[in-house]
Amino acid sequence: MVERILVADDDAVQRRLVENMVQRSGYEVVVVDSGDAAIARLTDPDAPAIDAVVLDLVMPGLDGMGVLTKIRDAGLAVPVIVQTAHGGIDNVVSAMRAGAHDFVVKPVGVERLQVSLRNALNASALKGELQRIKHSREGKLTFRDIITRSAAMDNVLRTARKAATSTIPVLIEGESGVGKELIARAIHGSGERASKPFVAVNCGAIPDNLVESILFGHEKGSFTGATERHLGKFVEASGGTLFLDEVSELPLAAQVKLLRALQEGSVEAVGGRKPVKVDVRIVSATNRKLLDRVKEGQFREDLFYRLHVLPLTIPPLRSRREDIPHLLRHFLARFCAEENRPITGISGDAMTLLTQLDWPGNIRQLENAVYRAVVMSEGDQLGLPDFPQAAAQAPGIAGPSGEPLLLEPAFHTTAPNIAPGIEAPPYPMAAAGSLSMLTLSGEVRPLEEMEAEIIRFAIAHYRGQMSEVARRLKIGRSTLYRKLDEAAEKDAPGLESEQIG
Repeated sequence: MVERILVADDDAVQRRLVENMVQRSGYEVVVVDSGDAAIARLTDPDAPAIDAVVLDLVMPGLDGMGVLTKIRDAGLAVPVIVQTAHGGIDNVVSAMRAGAHDFVVKPVGVERLQVSLRNALNASALKGELQRIKHSREGKLTFRDIITRSAAMDNVLRTARKAATSTIPVLIEGESGVGKELIARAIHGSGERASKPFVAVNCGAIPDNLVESILFGHEKGSFTGATERHLGKFVEASGGTLFLDEVSELPLAAQVKLLRALQEGSVEAVGGRKPVKVDVRIVSATNRKLLDRVKEGQFREDLFYRLHVLPLTIPPLRSRREDIPHLLRHFLARFCAEENRPITGISGDAMTLLTQLDWPGNIRQLENAVYRAVVMSEGDQLGLPDFPQAAAQAPGIAGPSGEPLLLEPAFHTTAPNIAPGIEAPPYPMAAAGSLSMLTLSGEVRPLEEMEAEIIRFAIAHYRGQMSEVARRLKIGRSTLYRKLDEAAEKDAPGLESEQIG
């Protein structure tokens, strides 16, 4: 999913010109005609997030300076590019002091606007990454720090926000690398215990003979090597949150003691004489299906029900491909700053490749791929040759010298967001503004086939909402259904209207 830009201008002609330039630059545009409408859109909790604002400085009612003030007062981190017909130095200074990221003079050219938007988005991504890292280290990470545009993730986060307001035990399930600890930290940082400790324990990394000591503590001399008293993670987290990562790997003996600790609200150290009361909020995580471990006899059923009070399942990255471009921008900004590399962005071919891969290692694998690319790249833009391991997973994408090639049919099964009941197309799914112009044999594709693919992509992108598809394609709903019927008669794959409903 591309970045979403808000254009606020009271002049209908200028508004339309800027809208066209932003669209030509590859962004999605939201248009409003006043400062009040801009603030209403930016602060609407149910509306999709805005990535940047192009703001007219002179408007009736709430003007541009007023909008900048309200954005700052509301604590919004969206970058703002101010435009006005009056380019005096006083206006520039005032706008920058009020929080504007950049300043352009009407009529702005498309190249100037492109550069300004790219710089604003890159700066915003870097600021967001630095803030997220800082919040994570300080234990103040919240749901605002989570990068996502996925409807599936929105559902997860909505449930997690409700969980944060209570002390209900949460079990987070998901593949390795999807961000389970990030969600756990956001739950902690958004609740009443945010100022208290967040203690993370990787249960799978603790030797079996040390699990009880590390979790519940031990007294001096309680066993060989116990030269000092150790409080244990439960006591360390008292008043805050204890995050049990990979809880499915706990040995059965430790599970018994963990169950008792949860039931009694107290722990007994190894070699201790009396239990110690603790007040902890438990958030656990696993990359396995915990119920399967119960069926296999590897996890206690009674402990399972203690932990599985509020389950959250984090979808893998291949199920939320719309998040990939935004994650790429944030990772690129951070690593460029850390490595002092002047890389401006990622090429369209590379972006298409990266959004179509399955990423079995999920966000962690994507992050490492960007890190390697930034370190090894010799240009000012990351391209296909900078992601050799990714290209190796799809040999039809790039040749040995990195030139983009046509996708092979086997790779098309990874095309994102195919609507239910619609077959995978025999050509590359249009992604990030790309559309395959040639057949696999190198001939130019018929116009009707490309039109069918555009319609297919729109149906998948808008999740089968035919009214929205027709509106975005700027055709009538009846025309859309007529084209679907015509495509079905000509045996265009995957466009039968009865499959869509």
